[in-house]
Amino acid sequence: MTLARRLARRVRDASRDGLPPEVAATARLHLLDAIGVGLAAAGSEAGAPYRRYAAGLGEGPASLIGLPGRVAPAAAALVNGGLIHGLEFDDTHTGSIVHGSAVLAPAALAAAQAARASGPALLAAYAFGWEVLVRIGLSAPGAFQARGFQVTSVGGALVAALVAAELAGLTEDETVAAMGIGLSGASGVFEFLTNGASVKSLHPGLAAQAGLTAAGLAQAGLTGPETAFEGRNGLFAAFAGNAGLADAFAASLDELGTEWHLPQAAFKFHPCCHYLHPFVEAAGILAGHGIAADEIVALTCRVPAGAAPIICEPWDAKQAPASGHAARWSLPVAVAARLVEGRVDLATFEAPASGAVLALARRITWEPLVGARFPQVFEAEIVAQTRDGGRHAIRVDDVYGNAGRPAGDDAVREKFRRNAARLLAPEGAAALETALDGLAEAPHLDALTLALSPSARSDA
Repeated sequence: MTLARRLARRVRDASRDGLPPEVAATARLHLLDAIGVGLAAAGSEAGAPYRRYAAGLGEGPASLIGLPGRVAPAAAALVNGGLIHGLEFDDTHTGSIVHGSAVLAPAALAAAQAARASGPALLAAYAFGWEVLVRIGLSAPGAFQARGFQVTSVGGALVAALVAAELAGLTEDETVAAMGIGLSGASGVFEFLTNGASVKSLHPGLAAQAGLTAAGLAQAGLTGPETAFEGRNGLFAAFAGNAGLADAFAASLDELGTEWHLPQAAFKFHPCCHYLHPFVEAAGILAGHGIAADEIVALTCRVPAGAAPIICEPWDAKQAPASGHAARWSLPVAVAARLVEGRVDLATFEAPASGAVLALARRITWEPLVGARFPQVFEAEIVAQTRDGGRHAIRVDDVYGNAGRPAGDDAVREKFRRNAARLLAPEGAAALETALDGLAEAPHLDALTLALSPSARSDA
């Protein structure tokens, strides 16, 4: 039996029992976080291309996060995925390095609205999508990234097809075909790092769109390869460079529905590359010790080898990013901003870095972190030399918000409310939060669809 067929059968069988209550609660919290991040992007300059693009779309049943009207499901998945990923503020499963919600929230929401599905069906499709995508990443640790591909997008296209097929009630044969078709829609390359181009935000949106389109075409009779995962030109061979990695993925399917990875996914509390977060935290600890930015004559960051190509290379470009948005992947600017401005938040990346931040960034260097456990944990070490001859070393063993240092329900909800406030009046944000909290018992999505409508928007 091919992996796609085995996967389709396994998900369908496991879904019949519904989600364990604790997994359903986690899924609702991650969905809340994702929609909040999408609202923040829709109310920011980073969301402007998506706002303009959405204005030309036709009508349909699927909501646009923070934008007026409803559109065709695949179009909504594209726009919503771009918004959720547009600020680098969306959740991550660190071990697999996947941004699960950025592709699965828009795919599941659009497909569920199109199918007039229930709240539990939406949550189950979203949660099982997470489980499959995480298993793809864990089966090929760092392999997709080493070849220049974002696993969220290349794997996400197949998983979004599975999610859409489940919500649409496709047959097993059609679901297998949808994943095979989704393979041809897989993409998402890291070349954006050369100039900090904003196209990275589109990666999960393209995957979500590809998945919904694949499911629709499969239902219409188009076929795809059954060996989308393990084939000689399948997902692991073409994008990770090793067809044999499909064996690890196959083994991981035995526990699908009994072993859950979603509760270990990390929430982000700075709108920048997750690899930067422990360094931002370390800089905050340094500042808390009374070390001011102008006292620092040199600062060394010790970086895990797997993170360095994204946040350190080329170093001269990272010390002077081309734009505020490009600084979301700049280690020296993120660290310097925390020390100079006392924060790293949405405003940090909405304009080019200040002269004071860039001046400190030029005094920062990096070297490999020996014995790093990346990507299982995101750790950091910094060593600052001060004008008085002092040496100050700070280590962070794992990023805040990860499973080993959970943020807690209240912190995630406060993040949602701050993000939603960029676009929604308080009563609108509260209605949306209530609708999301009630999904596990909702027989339909009417309350969520209404809360996502622009009538709840603030005039502020």
